[in-house]
Amino acid sequence: GNNDASNQVTKWIEEDGFEERIKGRGFVVVGWAPQVLILSHPAIGGFLTHCGWNSTIGGISAGVPLLTLPLFADQFTNERLVVQILKTGVSVGADEPTAWGEEKSGFKLTKEHVKNAIDQLMNEGNEGIDRRKRAKEFGEKANKAVEVGGSSYLNMTLLIQDIIQQS
Repeated sequence: GNNDASNQVTKWIEEDGFEERIKGRGFVVVGWAPQVLILSHPAIGGFLTHCGWNSTIGGISAGVPLLTLPLFADQFTNERLVVQILKTGVSVGADEPTAWGEEKSGFKLTKEHVKNAIDQLMNEGNEGIDRRKRAKEFGEKANKAVEVGGSSYLNMTLLIQDIIQQS
């Protein structure tokens, strides 16, 4: 299950000396991490995401372009939102669902897939500049929506009031 995958990652990090190799340049966060805070750091140029709804919203809120790698379910729909509608992301190329434990029969991710997607995402031409600009604009809009008086703030307030009235 999912815990097996987590144990495999932990084993890989420990046995391969990954933390030691990145000392002074990075660090490993085990467990929960403040994703939007990390993504909002100016050094972040893009975010590789499986397109789960929380990660998608986190990336949009942080105003960073997304590299999309959906695995199953609604993640492919979320990828379409980011890549085709908002135009703030680039697909790594996953085109069929891959369930946990069935990796052998799903999309085969290669180094070339990742390299090509990163090159496209970080492109310094007009396409890349426009993508980064749109990502930043959507991030600003998302943050305004949750401020006092913003659309999300107002909708949440109305929902809470409705729940209180009905109880």
